[in-house]
Amino acid sequence: MNWILLIIAGLFEVAFAACLGKAREATGIEVTYWYVGFLICLSISMLLLVKVTQELPIGTAYAVWTGIGAVGTVLVGILVFKEPATFWRLFFITTLIVSIVGLKFVSN
Repeated sequence: MNWILLIIAGLFEVAFAACLGKAREATGIEVTYWYVGFLICLSISMLLLVKVTQELPIGTAYAVWTGIGAVGTVLVGILVFKEPATFWRLFFITTLIVSIVGLKFVSN
């Protein structure tokens, strides 16, 4: 169950990063809504991370959490914000995914 919560926490990290990107593009009152979304997603992500670190090793949990956030944010950048999907970006994201999966398998 803790691994599922950790994945959810990582997805909320992606969401708060996406909210920052959308806030940058927004104007007027819409900026405020994106920043409120950022704060909500940030709070949920952090609370879930705190909860899972009660059972999972902190080094592994934090690395997986940030890895999910990094991979997800790059993918959101490519798919939503039209950032370039170069070979090297995709190559290093792939190596990061392999590393995250490896950490999960070597953790107790």
